This record gives sequence, structure tokens and C-alpha cells, in this order.
Amino acid sequence: MELSAQQPPPAHNQNRQQDYQQAAYEYSPAAACFIRSVLAKIIMCSNNKGGTGRVSTRSQMQAEFGKRYYMILLGINYMCLFLGSVSSSLLSKFYFNHKGGSRWVSTWVQCAGFPLLLFPICFFKIFTVRKSFTGFTPKIMCLSILIGLLLGVNNLLFSCGNSYLPVSTNSLVLSTQLAFTLVTSMIIVKQKITFPNLNCVMVLTLSSVILALGSSHDKPIGLTKAKYFKGFFSTVGAGLMFALYLPVMEKIYQKVDCYAMVVEMQLVMEIAATALATVGMAANGGFSEMKTESLKVFDLGPKAYWLTVGFNVVTWQLCFMGTAGMVFLTTSLTGGVCMTALMGINVLGGVLVYGDHFGGLKAVSTLLCVWGFCSYIYGIYMNMKEEEKEEEKKTENCREKNVKKMNSDHIMELAEIVTHNA
Repeated sequence: MELSAQQPPPAHNQNRQQDYQQAAYEYSPAAACFIRSVLAKIIMCSNNKGGTGRVSTRSQMQAEFGKRYYMILLGINYMCLFLGSVSSSLLSKFYFNHKGGSRWVSTWVQCAGFPLLLFPICFFKIFTVRKSFTGFTPKIMCLSILIGLLLGVNNLLFSCGNSYLPVSTNSLVLSTQLAFTLVTSMIIVKQKITFPNLNCVMVLTLSSVILALGSSHDKPIGLTKAKYFKGFFSTVGAGLMFALYLPVMEKIYQKVDCYAMVVEMQLVMEIAATALATVGMAANGGFSEMKTESLKVFDLGPKAYWLTVGFNVVTWQLCFMGTAGMVFLTTSLTGGVCMTALMGINVLGGVLVYGDHFGGLKAVSTLLCVWGFCSYIYGIYMNMKEEEKEEEKKTENCREKNVKKMNSDHIMELAEIVTHNA
């Protein structure tokens, strides 16, 4: 099952995290001791794919608390992904619809909000005794920078696609990344192929093919066929790169101690992506273009322009941080499926907000997306039930063995007593 596919982290990481949690509890002021200990457990939650977090096995009660903290953190990250994905997609289209035309500006805002990540990092520092960037090695730092540069290229491809395609078409084309994610997950993290996995990927890929075949009438007014296909293939390229990013990050996260370190890695990657976008902006006169665009080009005025840019910066950080958290807490494939589940919301948003065309083929494509996601969730549910039955069976077998051993020991004691009396 995808939620338990990743190998458990090394034992010394577990001991380190328990030390952090214990220290956070012991050295906190009495009035805030309980709150600090709870927040510390949530922050220091690790990527134990069993869904129970990284907690001590001393008692069943501690295990249940760990599972609760894990689910809280998982819910927070999916909410960030949900809000960030839908809002950033609509705001990016809003920017282009109102005569914003700089693809470098659209690329830059996707990563320029990295200073916002300093707030959770400072928050972690307050509620735990863990020092920031603890556990960072030169290898992890170099990998974070390299992946950040690749994310910068991915952001540029996404901006090109989003500037030419309607939101609904762009979102549905991006769903093809799930098929690529499955392949790359098989190669990089040895993802097991199950029927729900394969069915989900095939159905979502089919939905994208149907969309492509019926999308010739879906071009906005004034968009040439060449630009339309440029946007289409740019979006496919963005999906390919992101499909590579997800399993690579899952592989790296196997060596990560806790969620706080995930945020710190995300900060390094976003800085690298921002550096790349800034160089591109400077080389193409993007910063002067922003000023000109806000004053003379954007048809809603400078105030609306800078509000659009500012909200875009915030929503993109929510989207990327939510994605990173989902991959860390589950798997790359599960993270990809959760992102695909939001495609239907993006399609609905594009239709309701911008009046994108929603014909029969696009409706069929959306239904196939929903079908594929539901089959995947059902497969996870069935696997969870099977694992619960196996655990119950093992527990029952252990009890039977213990009872037999106790009976055997009792019989031996009686036999010794009888022999002694005789």
C-alpha cells in the first residue's frame, strides 16, 4: 500500500526526535507545557508511512496520540495544497486575462514567496529545542539547490502553458503527470504496481487524451494554433518534470528527520528557483516590465496589479509547501493523486469564474478523473482493511502462543510439585 511503501528511517533519527520532544516538554514553562508538548509532537512528526507518526512504542496510548498528530499534520498540508492549487491557478489566469503578459513575472511569483517560510521555521524554533537546519549535510544542501533550479525551469514551463490555455484545459492536461509519476516512482522508489494504481493512471491518461482530441475549438479568441500547441506541450513538459520531482523528493525524504527539516529544505529550493527566475527577469528586462505593466498595461490599475502579484506569491507557497508535506507524510504517488483530485475543482473554477467552455468531451474527461481518483482511494481503503485483519490475526496468534506457553509452564510446575512430593 502506498501509505506504507517507504522504508522506515534509521533508529538514531527516531531517538533524536524523541529527545527533541522530551526536551520540549521538560524545559517549557509550566503554564504552556501541555501546548508546547502537543505542538512539538506535531512539528517533529516524521514520515512513518504507517500513519502513526514517529512515537515511542511504550504504550498503545502513545501510539494513538502519534497517529492523531500525524493526521492533523496531514490534514494541514492537504488544506494548504487545496487552497494553494486552486487559488494560484485562478490568479495566474486572472493576471493574463487582464493583459498581464510577462511569463517571467508569472514564473517569479511562483517562488519569490520563500521569505514566508521563515515564519514556520521560527515557529518551530520556539516550540521545540531543535536548532534550525539540524541534520543538513553538504549532499542534502546540494540536492536541494539542484532541485530548486529544476523547479525554476518547471515554473517557466507552467507559466507558458497557463498563459495560452484556458484554466480548465491546462488543469486537465496536467493530470497526465500522474502516469509519469507512477513510472518514475517504480524506477526511483520501487513503487509497487497494484490494480487500483494502474486503473487510476490509465483512466486519468485516457481523460487527457479525450481532452486533447476535442480541444481544437477551445482556443481563446486571438490565439493562434501554433501558440495553442506551444502552451499544450509546455504544460505536458511541466507535468513530466514535476513527475520526476515527486519521487526524487520521496527518496531524499527517507533521510530526513522530521517535518521541520522538510520546510527548511523547501526554503533552500525556493531560494534557488527564485535566483534562476530573477536572472531570467533581469536578462529580459522583467523588473522594468513589471513597473510598466502595472502602470500602463494591466487594465485594472496598479493597485489591482500588485494585489494580484502579492496574492499569487502567497498561494504558490501554500501549494508547494502542501505538496512537499504530502510527499513527506505519504508517498510521491499518493501526493500526485491528491493533486490530480484537485483538477476537477480547477476545472469548475475556470468554468465558473472565467466562463471557459465546458462541452461534452470535457465533461467526460472530468468524470474519468473523478472515477480514477475514487478507484485509487477505494484501493487504499481495501488495503488498509486487509492490513488491519493481518494485524488482528498476528495479535491473536501471539495471544494463543502466550496462553499455550503459560499452560505448559503451569503443567511443568505441577509436575515438579508432584515429583517433589513423591
